[in-house]
Amino acid sequence: MTITHASFVTLPVTDQDRALRFYTDVLGFEVVVDRQMPPGRWLQVAPKGAQTVFTLSGPDMGGFEPGSARGIMLVTTDVDADCARLTAAGTAVQGPDDVPWGRMASFTDPDGNGLMLLTEKEGF
Repeated sequence: MTITHASFVTLPVTDQDRALRFYTDVLGFEVVVDRQMPPGRWLQVAPKGAQTVFTLSGPDMGGFEPGSARGIMLVTTDVDADCARLTAAGTAVQGPDDVPWGRMASFTDPDGNGLMLLTEKEGF
């Protein structure tokens, strides 16, 4: 096998503009691609410098069910500060909690896609 990385993760959303505001304004992601393509808008965001991007897939793009993505882990250097920022922006957060591999929290985007934050334990 010669796979080198994951290109993108699909996040099904009902409203791409609302999702874009959440991922850029709240999570601090950057827009990678935003263009019209048949059959709809191709919109991708990512943390600065990330190799894998997130496709905010609207209703016309592939028939995905909004809110169906789960278990997407985002690594952060300060889960507590990021949880405070999410809470201040009106996002409900579960945690953070200590786990054997670090400190972790979970939340959902405006469409209900499940995301997690992790500050990794050193040496794990």
